[in-house]
Amino acid sequence: MELLLNNKMFGILLSLATFEFGKYIFKKTKNPICNPLLIATLIIIGILTFFKIPLGYFNDGSSSIEFFLAPATVVLVVPLFRQLDLLKKYYFPIIVGGIVGSVTAISSVYFLGRLLGINKQLVLSFLPKSITTPFGMEASRMLGGIPSITVFAICVTGIAGNMLAPYVYKAMGELHPIAKGVGLGVSSHAVGTSKAIEMGEVEGAMSALSIVIAGVITVLIIQVLIRII
Repeated sequence: MELLLNNKMFGILLSLATFEFGKYIFKKTKNPICNPLLIATLIIIGILTFFKIPLGYFNDGSSSIEFFLAPATVVLVVPLFRQLDLLKKYYFPIIVGGIVGSVTAISSVYFLGRLLGINKQLVLSFLPKSITTPFGMEASRMLGGIPSITVFAICVTGIAGNMLAPYVYKAMGELHPIAKGVGLGVSSHAVGTSKAIEMGEVEGAMSALSIVIAGVITVLIIQVLIRII
């Protein structure tokens, strides 16, 4: 058992196996609540807790997957390239939507955190919750937050957006595909973009673009916050 746990493949295989199982459940149910990432996370937590496996054993292997985060995010530019003409036509509302969404995401966390009396370092760790993980971890370090807490917040935000977006958009009535894509990309980064791609190519392309806009705007805002805080 010790030999298995000390092998870096343990974390990688456990992550892949649980995620594939989550995908299987999602395909069978077609229910947004059965999000593969959420299912995989819950199963991994359950296994580590039940068998009393130290987190370090899992992290040794699973951390290797982080290497693929940045390349995977870059690949999202492919659907955007296919919708280049649409981007040129609607560039102004797309950029404005990205800016407004980013400012709202950051300011809501900051002011709610202050209102509820949450520990300052935790608030700083939650601020980059709506941007993709590579951006978020670096932004957290710049602010003096806790990157591991930031990653947790990013995962929760992405999963929540992925699960709830279909219900929210249905309640809001008829929406333009660009509005759906920008909303998901700005609020729920890459995990939300995976749902946007399911909705349609336009939604997926605009969501991928919004990840970049949200990341850049968030980093700029954080530069200002560093001087104020």
